[in-house]
Amino acid sequence: MRISSAIHVSLKGFLALLFLLCACNLSAQVYGEAGDTAKIDVQLDEVTVVTRRLGTLKKRSSVMNEDMITAGELLRAACCNLGESFTTNPSVDVSYTDAATGARQIKLLGLAGTYVQMLTENIPNFRGAALPYALGYVPGPWMQSIQVSKGAASVKNGYEAITGQINVEFKKPQQPEADWVSANLFGSSTGRWEANADATLNLNSRWSTSLLAHYENETLRHDANGDGFQDIPRVTQYNLWNRWAYMGDHYVFQAGIKALHETRSSGQTPQGASDPRYLIGIETDRYELFTKNAYIFDKEKNTNLALILQGTLHKQNAGYGRRFYDVDQTGVYASLMFETEFTPMHSLSTGLSFNYDRYDQHYRLSGTYGSTAGLEQDIIPGAYAQYTFNYNDILTLMAGIRADYDPDPAIGDSHLFVTPRAHLKYAPNETVNFRLSVGKGYRMPHVLAENNNLLASSRLLTIEENLQREEAWNYGGGAAFYLPLFGKTLNLNADYYYTEFRRQVVVDRETNPYVVYFDNLRGRSYSHAFQVDLTYPLFRGFTFTAAYRLTDAKTNYNGTLKQRPLTGRHKGLFTASYQTNMGLWQFDATLQLNGGGRMPAPYTLADGTPSWDEYYRGFPQLNVQVTRFFRRWSVYAGGENLTNFKQAHPVIGADDPWGNRFDATMVWGPTHGAKAYIGIRYNIPRL
Repeated sequence: MRISSAIHVSLKGFLALLFLLCACNLSAQVYGEAGDTAKIDVQLDEVTVVTRRLGTLKKRSSVMNEDMITAGELLRAACCNLGESFTTNPSVDVSYTDAATGARQIKLLGLAGTYVQMLTENIPNFRGAALPYALGYVPGPWMQSIQVSKGAASVKNGYEAITGQINVEFKKPQQPEADWVSANLFGSSTGRWEANADATLNLNSRWSTSLLAHYENETLRHDANGDGFQDIPRVTQYNLWNRWAYMGDHYVFQAGIKALHETRSSGQTPQGASDPRYLIGIETDRYELFTKNAYIFDKEKNTNLALILQGTLHKQNAGYGRRFYDVDQTGVYASLMFETEFTPMHSLSTGLSFNYDRYDQHYRLSGTYGSTAGLEQDIIPGAYAQYTFNYNDILTLMAGIRADYDPDPAIGDSHLFVTPRAHLKYAPNETVNFRLSVGKGYRMPHVLAENNNLLASSRLLTIEENLQREEAWNYGGGAAFYLPLFGKTLNLNADYYYTEFRRQVVVDRETNPYVVYFDNLRGRSYSHAFQVDLTYPLFRGFTFTAAYRLTDAKTNYNGTLKQRPLTGRHKGLFTASYQTNMGLWQFDATLQLNGGGRMPAPYTLADGTPSWDEYYRGFPQLNVQVTRFFRRWSVYAGGENLTNFKQAHPVIGADDPWGNRFDATMVWGPTHGAKAYIGIRYNIPRL
């Protein structure tokens, strides 16, 4: 819609300019013949100059190291869900956790996604049992933007966010740019089909509502390497969301209700060798309800009081061969916030919060008969205060502290735990700014809920009693440069972060290749992450990005400090995007160079050789997409993993899944090869 509007305005401006030239020529002729006896006045229509903005923006005004992935950036790839939205982002890695369930995890600063706080419109979300498959619960066409912040975050959203935050902003009915109707249809060579649609209705000048719908179906069984196991799980998902908004002069209200149903099936194909077949089935029902209420006392001083409420119900029944894990998770979140600006230089934010999570679990962790029932719950109230000092946008300091109360003393030193955090930004001019941050973070471990996909192996799961609350410090900083070069701006960013754990729940697959131990950290655990990236518009319509990241993440396993397994040390990223002058065509390409890493300790085969190599090698991945824009719709087609790199044997012991050497969790690379796709987007904008 924006592109078609730009074309329309450009044509309008061109015609106006042509008319002006003709009029000037006519005026000259008339003046030459009649002197001052004739005079022509020409009034031009308004002409808007449209330039192409960057898809990923460093938020200059933010005191935190924060990137915003815009809607335009999300269109550069198929972006079927949140997990596929970081293809062009150098900071966030998304990888499969196993070769059977399709579960994906985020990695930020060299650490697993459990240490990244997930937010939806600044509300903590996707905790516990939702974590392994949460990246597939957010359809790409629903998203308006994604904010990725590294390091210690604001204390407003809680005590988590050890390595950073990822916040998803959705389409909102009250926004002027909201379409009346939009739709997206998608199909791929793997037999995946998707349909997305949303509609917005303005009831009056205050009230508006929208309905968003999503359907997906992975229809085919894939076994490209012939090991008898599906390379891609078959997934069917229905996702529906209705939201409302009231925008008053002083009172603002938002509410929404969401429902999701998903089934996943994987395991041995009908041609699999074992009898009975090893099958995996996961069925999930998830419901969310939220409200946001804000009363604005003084708009000039940004003085307001806000109340946020959210309730979730997550029901999951998962079977892995003869094992199973069923959980009903109930969550309640409440936050009362007050903010004000004393002066343009001094502002304050304070608030109270309450978080409740209850896990009703029923599971079997071994291949024998019998089952276990268990109950876990978190009841944690808290309070925070955060002060911001801003000196003419040159020097900004944000310091916050929060205190939370945990009634269970067994998982920490005391009931009360304190979270301090501080951020500093120095921007002496428009060309450069510097940022520093330091802060502590905590996390409540729920190992079965968060790691039940590890049941897709024959390994025994051993959980130590009285697992402690995780606790870590994060230190970091960076510099952003905006350098004028040949009439354009070169964006150059460099940052470094160090995360050090005081307490951690270690997932140990090193001590015994037949067992997964969940144990409290004994020794050191840390991560160093350095990244540099640059973006430059080489010529009109063309933008190029290059990035490099170095990660050094180590943890103590049974008395030995080792590199964290299945974590690449190096990553390179190159992206290029070109849009033609009239905005009719767009070409996008992304090349990822993923470095190698260490594998968990292998077991020994009968001939004395190890079951797998100690290290895995690096590999490239190339994604390409072409988009053709029309006035109300666009067609896009592309390919993923066009280098066709695949991990040769992602399922260990596939020939005997009921034996003691079966393991589908040793995944470090793609489990399927090249994939082609095509899609159609359509929208009817507001008039």
